[in-house]
Amino acid sequence: MGLVKEFRDFAVRGNVMDMAVGVIVGGAFGKIVASLVGDVLMPPIGKALGGVNFKDLYISLDPEKSVGLESLDKAKELGIPVIAYGSFLNVVIDFTILAFCVFIMVKVMNTIRAKTEKPKPAAEPTEKDCPHCLMKVPVKATRCGHCTSDLQVA
Repeated sequence: MGLVKEFRDFAVRGNVMDMAVGVIVGGAFGKIVASLVGDVLMPPIGKALGGVNFKDLYISLDPEKSVGLESLDKAKELGIPVIAYGSFLNVVIDFTILAFCVFIMVKVMNTIRAKTEKPKPAAEPTEKDCPHCLMKVPVKATRCGHCTSDLQVA
């Protein structure tokens, strides 16, 4: 029974729940970025490059079978092995945008954290130097443990 309680405590701990929410929101955000790249950014770029549809850019590994095919979907439908570099370019752009967004989000969070956190006061020293032998001794010491000199308490 202890293992079940331990697991329950772990599962409902704040960090685990925050991580779960982050994964869910991150997945949805990834879909938004994929749509932004595939549906908004790439069509104008393809149009500017002479009407290229990046989704259909591929290299056929069986050129004899792929003569006259105009799309990647058609090549896949016929079972022709291809290197779909256009799809790869879309994924690289997706990743770059997503990574940049995460970078900006972390940067903003670090800025907010730095503004809201109070600086920790410097810790009081626990040791001082003996003026005679220069060895470290406790601050409240009245006699050096190394050279036995009398120390004035500050």
